[in-house]
Amino acid sequence: YSALSEVESLSITSKKDNEEVLLLPRVLEYRQTLMETVDPAFERTNDGELAAFIAYAAAFPKIFLCLIDTYDTLTSGVLNFMLVSMVLDDLGYAPVGIRLDSGDLAYLSKACVESFKKVAPKRDFVSKLVVVASNDINEAVLTSLGEQGHAINVFGIGTNLVTCQKQPALGCVYKLVEIESHPRMKLSQDIDKVLIPQRKRAYRLFSKNGTPILDLMVSFDEPPPKAGESIICRHPFNERMRARVTPSRVEILHHKVYSGNAIVQGATHDLAEARNAAASDLKIFRSDILRVSNPTPYKVSISTTLFDYFHQLWQKETPMAEYS
Repeated sequence: YSALSEVESLSITSKKDNEEVLLLPRVLEYRQTLMETVDPAFERTNDGELAAFIAYAAAFPKIFLCLIDTYDTLTSGVLNFMLVSMVLDDLGYAPVGIRLDSGDLAYLSKACVESFKKVAPKRDFVSKLVVVASNDINEAVLTSLGEQGHAINVFGIGTNLVTCQKQPALGCVYKLVEIESHPRMKLSQDIDKVLIPQRKRAYRLFSKNGTPILDLMVSFDEPPPKAGESIICRHPFNERMRARVTPSRVEILHHKVYSGNAIVQGATHDLAEARNAAASDLKIFRSDILRVSNPTPYKVSISTTLFDYFHQLWQKETPMAEYS
């Protein structure tokens, strides 16, 4: 979601009088009131996030528990959660709580509980809200949280519960980068979780001696890099890190496997072919990149066009903090 207009028609049945109630007008009424009486920040919360919370409440009013760190936990997420929660409470539903999946979990959990009390001090449901925390939690994190003090009620432990550190899981997550030609990105206080938006193509650029220099992502409609032609390659997040690369060979890495709901004919391989292809790819990398101890990071860069668009969208969607 990117706009509140997308949820104008969503409603739920009130448990108090069985009347069908549109959610958006009620939410906006609270937004205006709380902006004037509690915190001006309510006016600046992210509309796309608020629309998503409204849609979630319409679908699951009895189990309303929201991930609130997509944009900014304290200046958007927890405030949008409270707006929708107060409407649900009016209609006889009990909001469940929030989930934190990034940032300083101890500090944010306590700050969110304070926000609950500040926004709706006289609401009974506030004292029953739970704070769920996740994000690679293990024994060390639990110990640290206990020493710092926190307001977390539930810990979501997945990876470190079913794997050990010597045989870790490969942490891969599919994220939405575009929907109906509209780019989408995930924001997070953890830079590793910030998503590079829009549809892209990926290429591997090779040096004269045949070893890979780096992998390059470009926007889907950009011209592909060409052998013998220089191209500026940017670090996705650090604007000062960039390089001009003239590849001797360019290999496309992105191959379509699914089209719609069907597998593209000839696009898949059996297990033995996939294993052999992976082993063959590894042979062309420098030994310092593949070593077990202190390996050299392999560079994955983006084009200047993609870098500029990414950072413009990032700045546009990130709420601005205000202090006084």
